[in-house]
Amino acid sequence: MARKTVWHDDYWLLLMQVYLKRPVGMKALYNRDMVELSLELHISPEQLQARMKQIASLETPRIERLMKTYAGKPGKLSRAVRLLRQMKGYGNAAEFYDGVSVIETFERDFRPLAEDERLTPVALTLVLDLYYHLTPATMVARTPEVVELARLLKVSASDVEDLLNMYQHCDPYLNRSDVVFSPLMLPCQQVWQRYADRDPAQIAVLADALKQYYM
Repeated sequence: MARKTVWHDDYWLLLMQVYLKRPVGMKALYNRDMVELSLELHISPEQLQARMKQIASLETPRIERLMKTYAGKPGKLSRAVRLLRQMKGYGNAAEFYDGVSVIETFERDFRPLAEDERLTPVALTLVLDLYYHLTPATMVARTPEVVELARLLKVSASDVEDLLNMYQHCDPYLNRSDVVFSPLMLPCQQVWQRYADRDPAQIAVLADALKQYYM
């Protein structure tokens, strides 16, 4: 059984470094720095953003002291964070992260796929959102929206076209009978099934937030 995620006071410095990164202030939920810290601490971006709001409002005396000590002193903060990471459990990372769940949940969405390390479940989610905005005839590499998403994901437009084609095979309304032989078919099916009951408008909102990770 996974242990309950525990917030350690040590984490304030790590999160404060993200908060103070230019432009200083609250960061988007799926800002890349937020996600990378989430993956490191095994604490969801939602929980980190809630903590970041405490930093923004100087909610506790401890946060006030830390801000007075490190705000405007990026070098000093970087040294403190570097030392903290070097001292993870004094050589034992398990002690430093004691109480943190070791069963990954949200983390898997940002991990590279075994089938293609250029892609993640998040990337497939963005392609799924695009799928709902196009018609089969426009799900081709030359379509501007396909080119734009490919550029964002740092893959080729033909790669995005292939993924859109796989989603066509997942779509029961299209009733495609031809067979696709691709290792990415299974990950696409899993993403399709995950969001099958969601309104496309909800997926669009999620996709807009997730795009922050690539910007």
